[in-house]
Amino acid sequence: MELIIGPRLYSTWSLRPWLVLKRCKADFTVREFDIYTPEGQAELERVSPSRLVPLLKVEGETIWDSMAISVWCAERYPQVRLWPADAHARWLARSAACEMHGGFMGLRTDCGMGPDHTMVGPDRSPPPKGEAVERDIRRIVSLWREMRRRFGAGGPYMFGEWSVPDAFYTPVATRFRHFQIDLSAYGDDDGLAAAYRDTLLAQPDFLEWSAEALR
Repeated sequence: MELIIGPRLYSTWSLRPWLVLKRCKADFTVREFDIYTPEGQAELERVSPSRLVPLLKVEGETIWDSMAISVWCAERYPQVRLWPADAHARWLARSAACEMHGGFMGLRTDCGMGPDHTMVGPDRSPPPKGEAVERDIRRIVSLWREMRRRFGAGGPYMFGEWSVPDAFYTPVATRFRHFQIDLSAYGDDDGLAAAYRDTLLAQPDFLEWSAEALR
């Protein structure tokens, strides 16, 4: 089984399924393409139906898209419980992950990762401005706080125990850290969302990814 990803330092979409596979303790290798070069793009076009990363090659098939890979993992490794056991929590966990998968374009645009925006390290950029990104941050803070209050009794993650939404929002936590975003200015009055952000940033698998990214 092989996971094809973009550069670890910049490819937030690659990070998400990598975290899910690591959580499953799956036996997989990683092939990293420099998708920002013509050579990397040409190589990617040869292996990716969508011409995008990430891709999971397994049993002669190519699964593309981070959500599709995560759904495959949930089917292949049911014992890991990648979605909450409680039905109501599970419905909302899927909603939260899909909202991240398909939305928050203001945050993606104004808090993008690129050569000048390292995911980890000592340098930080000033907080972004603009109505769209501020609206997205406020929505994410509200979502994190609501899910933590309702379903977080069983652990420090969004729905208590670690689940797919935590993988999907880990890149958001890195953006909040990098751009020095004060979550209390967006409705996090008691620090509940900030504590969840810090939990994601301290998660061991993410720390492993970060160490590899900086090599």
